[in-house]
Amino acid sequence: MPQFSVIVPAYRVQAYLGECLDSVLEQSCADFELIGVDDASPDGCGEIFDQYAARDPRVRVLHLPENVGLGRARNAGMEIATGEYLLFLDSDDTLTPGSLEAIAERLRQTGDPEVLIYDYARTYWDGRVVRSRDAELFRPAPDRPDVFTIAEREDLLRLLMVVWNKVYRRSFVDKHEFRFPPGYYEDTPWTYPTLLAAETVTTLDRVVVHYRQRRQGGNILATRSRKHFDIFDQYDRVFQFVDAHPQLDAWRPLLHRRMVEHFRTIGTHPDRVPADMRREFFELAEQAEQRHRPAGAPEIDPRGNWRSGSLGQAARTARRWVRTAKPGVRRVVAGPVLESYQRVQRRLPVEEDLAVFASYWSRPPACNPAAIHAKLRELAPAIRSAWVVKSDRQREAPQGLQLVSPGSRAYREVISRAKFFVNNVNFPDGAPKRPGTVHLQTHHGTPVKKMGLDLQDYPAAGATMDFEKLLQRVDRWDYSLSANRYSTLIWERVYPSSYRTLEFGYPRNDVYYSAGAAEVLAARESLGLEPGQIALLYAPTLRDYRASYRPHLDLERFAAKLGPEYVVLNRAHYLYDAQTPADRGGRQGSQVLDVSGHPSVETLALAADALIADYSSVTFDYANLDRPIVIFADDWEIYRETRGVYLDLLSGRPGETPGAVARTEDELVEVFRSGAWDDSRATELRGAFRERFNEFDDGRAAERVVRAVFLGEDTPVPVLPLHERTPAPRPGA
Repeated sequence: MPQFSVIVPAYRVQAYLGECLDSVLEQSCADFELIGVDDASPDGCGEIFDQYAARDPRVRVLHLPENVGLGRARNAGMEIATGEYLLFLDSDDTLTPGSLEAIAERLRQTGDPEVLIYDYARTYWDGRVVRSRDAELFRPAPDRPDVFTIAEREDLLRLLMVVWNKVYRRSFVDKHEFRFPPGYYEDTPWTYPTLLAAETVTTLDRVVVHYRQRRQGGNILATRSRKHFDIFDQYDRVFQFVDAHPQLDAWRPLLHRRMVEHFRTIGTHPDRVPADMRREFFELAEQAEQRHRPAGAPEIDPRGNWRSGSLGQAARTARRWVRTAKPGVRRVVAGPVLESYQRVQRRLPVEEDLAVFASYWSRPPACNPAAIHAKLRELAPAIRSAWVVKSDRQREAPQGLQLVSPGSRAYREVISRAKFFVNNVNFPDGAPKRPGTVHLQTHHGTPVKKMGLDLQDYPAAGATMDFEKLLQRVDRWDYSLSANRYSTLIWERVYPSSYRTLEFGYPRNDVYYSAGAAEVLAARESLGLEPGQIALLYAPTLRDYRASYRPHLDLERFAAKLGPEYVVLNRAHYLYDAQTPADRGGRQGSQVLDVSGHPSVETLALAADALIADYSSVTFDYANLDRPIVIFADDWEIYRETRGVYLDLLSGRPGETPGAVARTEDELVEVFRSGAWDDSRATELRGAFRERFNEFDDGRAAERVVRAVFLGEDTPVPVLPLHERTPAPRPGA
């Protein structure tokens, strides 16, 4: 029998679940079992639990057939728990290192009490860790016994009434038949009865739980809805417990007072009960107050004084904001005509048949937005579209598109009136989201390098980033497109908000499955490649620690060493386009072709026999073609330290390295001369890489997006299994 059963229910928390489980499994105390309860989560939580269970025998997994809610999911975990003590951990929170060992030692010192209470700290997206305001209650004092009943330490009832800041002896829980009820305030009828019934309680002066403060969508109790009316049923259950245990009658006045305070907190909070339901809420609160008022106790008004509550605080904050904003408001009113025009447009109805597209900070149409746009024209031609493209780059855009320049009158009109917005980066701050509009963030690659909030620890890349503004932009997203589960887990963690993830694959990769031999030949001919030539696409990523583009290879020398049958297609990163103009292209020498200005990296990939990449996301896209990939990483240590990475592409591990690896130019030459670039080992590594990262790319990603986002279809087109897909043939096939 383990000492601890750590019960972790999970529902829609795949981005945080791994960190939660790691925090338990990496504890210095190993005398525990971890019970993961998959509450019929529609995302990857169940799969994550299973992966951990396959690696660690201490993990047991329970998959519930239907979603039952947090309380009943905990009950299901308790039913199979075998530990002496129960510990409940929410799946987006973590245990601090050494906590189980500290708890075990405290239990030993205090004779294995029925309940042990410990402290927590709130953790925020910006890295702040703030211990609870009740930390003083845990500090030892001469008048505080080590073991006590709650009557001796009534001050502990001031603590946050949650289940996860305590451990409970299993025999005590079974004796009283404690179980969680259904509902959203399920902790209330658990915590009060357990504390009141316990004959031996102790505390631990330690932060055991890091309580994650999610920005959006993490807690139903932090949303405005009718679900907060559940609190009345839960307090009825608390008093039913007292009714069944007459020895607890003395607690009625305190419970009555705490209940009314709880009602007041919920009812007066501006982000809990909707304004049009607040009157009904307080009427029910008054009935509950009267129903549970002890004989002879004074009446307590649940409404209280709103000016001293959170509504009053919100009102005072709003007044201060208005006072400080007045000069800015005056400037806007007297501002440019275009801004006035935009304000007028925002007052007009949203146009349900208008979509705005952009890619790569208003560069010419490309990437996922371009592929989605093409499919939208096919499946929903009635939806009009406008592309945001810088005026000096519009000549590079395909003919027949409506183009608007950033900041122009036409731009302000479409961003004010459109229903749909599609971008692979964020729209600028001057395009605030209107109610009823739909924003799709497609992203532009599977991340090797650190992204979003993770850049806070990497000043070379994140020093100029305003993370507060970044998150405000993320809050506009309704959908986030993902090419694989690996990306999903990263996006949801580093861009935390309430959007819905679409695991549909990348539309820009559809062409790798729709193209045939004719398209491959046409791609090569458009570049002037001769039959029999071996084209190597060299596509390095951006170096944040450098101000300008400089190939890490002497491309002419490298190609010459390989022989005359090799041609190198040199593709600089798009953020270097000021140094690699759009009209740049052509031979740099007899065997090197500069394709930095080519409008389509997908066409270049179709034409290439192999890819030479470093840490670029093009690696994951090119893997769809099942053609050789060589990683050339001569600055791995510098890049890893300055930008940070999620993957070690040089490790040689299946599912992480896509093929042969070279650290120097000479090693790279040898990779090709020896045939290692396309041997059985490279094929094996590429297969594992494709299985992990190309799981949703099957040629129909754009269709899934259009049907879900624009046409409102609920059931996506099924993903074709990897072994049934046929990518475009190799050039020599």
